Amino acid sequence: MKSHKIVPVGERVLVKPFTEEDLRKVDSPRGEAGKKKLNFILPESMTKEKSAQGKVLAVGEVKSVKVGDTVIFSKYGYDEVEIDGEELYLIKEENILAKLT
Repeated sequence: MKSHKIVPVGERVLVKPFTEEDLRKVDSPRGEAGKKKLNFILPESMTKEKSAQGKVLAVGEVKSVKVGDTVIFSKYGYDEVEIDGEELYLIKEENILAKLT
């Protein structure tokens, strides 16, 4: 099967949304020894919703984020695309709310 490459057009960003498992882990810049887990319980209704956090895979003509950044974006401000069986989001730069550092 041919692998596709997406290059966002204009002020758009390609993001891989975090899974529920990803959201339960937080990596510390200190490495493996510094790994922490978030200690909160999500209501069942929230676990069925899609993540509003993810990792930037590609960028178009944007200035606020770069490939590899972790971002928080508007819950309803993206378009879903499926590439090679993987669900990804195309997000306008204006719908990116924050960058996690």
